[in-house]
Amino acid sequence: MADEPYPYGQQLQLHQQTSQPRSHQVVKVASAVTAGGSLLVLSGLTLAGTVIALTIVTPLLVIFSPVLVPAVIVAALIATGFAASGGFGVAAVSVLSWIYRYVTGRHPPGADQLEQARMKLASKAREMKNRAEQLSSAAAS
Repeated sequence: MADEPYPYGQQLQLHQQTSQPRSHQVVKVASAVTAGGSLLVLSGLTLAGTVIALTIVTPLLVIFSPVLVPAVIVAALIATGFAASGGFGVAAVSVLSWIYRYVTGRHPPGADQLEQARMKLASKAREMKNRAEQLSSAAAS
């Protein structure tokens, strides 16, 4: 028993995996080949359709390009504007949510760093105030 490389459960599982009937393996291979072949044929048909459509449409694109190019540029700019507007809106809502949680004391992520920065700024401001008072009293005397 000690010389067996796998415990009994793993040996049983390995035996079941390797002892599948030949017909199951053939069915698995046949279904994989069928699915792969079908997708490959579909891919080829899509490529052929794209090439044919591009061949037919190219003269129309050349004829209408003075109208289409500016229209595409305008559409791209409009889409970019809407995307930027949505992104800025999401950023604003998340910032307002963070500020609300901070003000209500719920301790949002990053509040500790903000407090540390506030403390550093306050200590530097006090230090500069004291130094300015020292310099002004030294200049007065």
